[in-house]
Amino acid sequence: MIYSDFISPQTQFYQMTVPFKLEGGEALTGVQVAYRTWGELNAQGDNGVLICHALTGSADADDWWEPLFGSGKAFNPERDFIVCSNILGSCYGTTGPTSINPITGKPYGVSFPEITIRDMVHLQAALLEYLGVQSLRLVIGGSLGGMQVLEWALLYPEKVKAMPTEGCAYAPIAVSGRHSAWCIGLSEAQRQAIYADPNWQGGNYTLDAPPNKGLAVARMMAMSTYRSWDSFTSRFGRQYDASEQFAIASYLQHQGQKLTERFDANTYITLTQVMDRHDVARDRTAPNLSDYESVLQSIQQPTLVVAIDSDILYPPVEQQELANLIPNAQLAWLKSTHGHDAFLIDMAAMNEILISFQQSLDLPAS
Repeated sequence: MIYSDFISPQTQFYQMTVPFKLEGGEALTGVQVAYRTWGELNAQGDNGVLICHALTGSADADDWWEPLFGSGKAFNPERDFIVCSNILGSCYGTTGPTSINPITGKPYGVSFPEITIRDMVHLQAALLEYLGVQSLRLVIGGSLGGMQVLEWALLYPEKVKAMPTEGCAYAPIAVSGRHSAWCIGLSEAQRQAIYADPNWQGGNYTLDAPPNKGLAVARMMAMSTYRSWDSFTSRFGRQYDASEQFAIASYLQHQGQKLTERFDANTYITLTQVMDRHDVARDRTAPNLSDYESVLQSIQQPTLVVAIDSDILYPPVEQQELANLIPNAQLAWLKSTHGHDAFLIDMAAMNEILISFQQSLDLPAS
């Protein structure tokens, strides 16, 4: 599989000239970051907006969030300099398991080092410095993207202005402050499906014989958690398709096959493990706080926490917790039957929530 075929022509690349040190102590040399931008950076360098993508996403935010882009929309290139980069560890242009290890001349594969959400954020910060962005008006993302948003709030609070009248804030969507046993268990089951594929070969598979059956099953499991009981019931019920199998079965098989055509198994393993390690209080030295509640209470900037009422993967109680603990947070509800993926489906409602939030911050202080 040539994953570069899935990188849009508009994608740009930043090549680091110094080793990139990971949280675990290892260093990656020759790190590359794939990114997209929209709009122009102003003279002060303070009109930046950073979009953080989810598990199998790419830097093409105007593709998966297209209805949110444009004049009068949540992401307005006439006002903002919008940046979205492919995350560290992915396979769409940024260094990850499918990249060539400059030391061996071969793809990293299973030897790609352990990374964290904080590593992803540090790399994004390096990209923004390269682009000349001095401060950000908004950092936003859903699911894995939301994890990055929370770490941005803790690692680089100075990058996002804390002036409400300037509309600067964080927006974590459909996410928790730490991965639950529920999510970790689901991720482990997906990984075991990949490990059980005879082509897995301990992660040392070849490009012409990847563990696609296992990856497809993992995706089928994941898709079942990205939707909801209402969504599957209303769309599929107990209907049969033309092949005389349940329509829901055909749908999940199709989704599994689609992912194998565009994504890498080692990458999937790497990124789901990153998500499992997500915990804003883990080994926190800056701010130097030891407990989960205090870490979240240290976030001072305005924060919009978006909860999806039908989300079974990151249930609303987790977003309510974030909104309760972050001092300047407000909770917004995306009401939908579509489950976790509603932030990528109910885009008109998502756009309205974000515009309303931004307008509330742009109001002069009373």
